[in-house]
Amino acid sequence: MFVKHSRLDRLMLALNAAFLTLAVLVVILPLIYVVIASFMDPSVLLSRGISFKISDWSVEGYKMILTNPAMLRGFANAVFYASAFALLTVTVSVCAGYALSDDRLKGKGLFMTLFLFTMFFGGGLVPTYLLVKNLGLLNTVWAVIIPGAVNVWNIILSRTFFKGVPKELKEASNVDGASEMRIFFSIVLPLSKPIIFVLALYAFVGQWNSYFDAMIYLDNPALHPLQLVLRSILIQNQVDPGMISDQLAAAEMKRLSEIIKYAAIVISSLPLIIMYPFFQKYFEKGVMVGSIK
Repeated sequence: MFVKHSRLDRLMLALNAAFLTLAVLVVILPLIYVVIASFMDPSVLLSRGISFKISDWSVEGYKMILTNPAMLRGFANAVFYASAFALLTVTVSVCAGYALSDDRLKGKGLFMTLFLFTMFFGGGLVPTYLLVKNLGLLNTVWAVIIPGAVNVWNIILSRTFFKGVPKELKEASNVDGASEMRIFFSIVLPLSKPIIFVLALYAFVGQWNSYFDAMIYLDNPALHPLQLVLRSILIQNQVDPGMISDQLAAAEMKRLSEIIKYAAIVISSLPLIIMYPFFQKYFEKGVMVGSIK
């Protein structure tokens, strides 16, 4: 159906189109640059910039990363940390949100107040470190997974979502003799796929990109995630030229840094790029439903 727009409407549509085009370019151009740069010879990239000649391209960076045991171990650790963290976060958020959405829960207001209090006030880095140390979690995989697993914002999103589930479904199930556990697992959870997938994606991406907790709590290099391995490699390659007498060594270290940097960015981004199409179907619905009311 053709809709006739006024001049002001056409102007607004044109401005919106121009703004969205600019936003897409701002996002997509750096991605294209990184992908192309990851296949280029670093000496050409440093001297002339991007080149589309096949002779100027190289896969040396990918070979170095894929044959580096520390990189492969860091990738496996990152997948484990992100997956376990997402599973634990979703489990805690969904269970807590479902309980807080039930008006029959006594002390619900007190629980919500305590949860909200932690959003505005925290113990700080030193008390948290001492707590992790006293619990015996230091230098273990659980030091990265457990401390941040309870996310109040995710609990609020879950609670809001569950409040939108029709009460008639629960009442009908109670009449049929279903227990609370049966109602939760057989009726509520199958209806909660949008919010579950959204929380899982948020948790996985957040943990995948995180390196600070691992840097603070993990001393064993065998436990380091990919992001911490990349950080250590890039920092080690950023040497102060004044500290090096051999200029050739400095140039070689800079070359190695360029080889690794762009290829590592591409490889570390692949899991997120692969995941998103499978979650996209639930993403928009989950975000919108969890933000209403």
